[in-house]
Amino acid sequence: MEIKVLGTGCAKCKATADLIAQVAAEAGKPVEIVKIEEMRQIVGYGVMTTPAVVVGEKVVHKGAVPSRDQVLVWLQEEA
Repeated sequence: MEIKVLGTGCAKCKATADLIAQVAAEAGKPVEIVKIEEMRQIVGYGVMTTPAVVVGEKVVHKGAVPSRDQVLVWLQEEA
C-alpha cells in the first residue's frame, strides 16, 4: 500500500510521515510512504495547505497532522 505525504519538509510533515509509519507497523499493515516535497507536485493535487495525505491517488487529509484513528481508517479502507 502506498501513502503519499505532501509537504515541504516541515516538522508537521515529518510528524505525519512518522505517525503513519508507526500506526501501520503497530497494525501489521505494510505501507510505502512516499514524501512529495516539490510545490508544483503538491499543487497538482489541489493542495494549498500542508501536510496533506494521499491514499489511492485521493487526497484524504490536509492542513494538520492526522490523528491515529484517522490513519487506522485509511489503512483499513485500503486493505
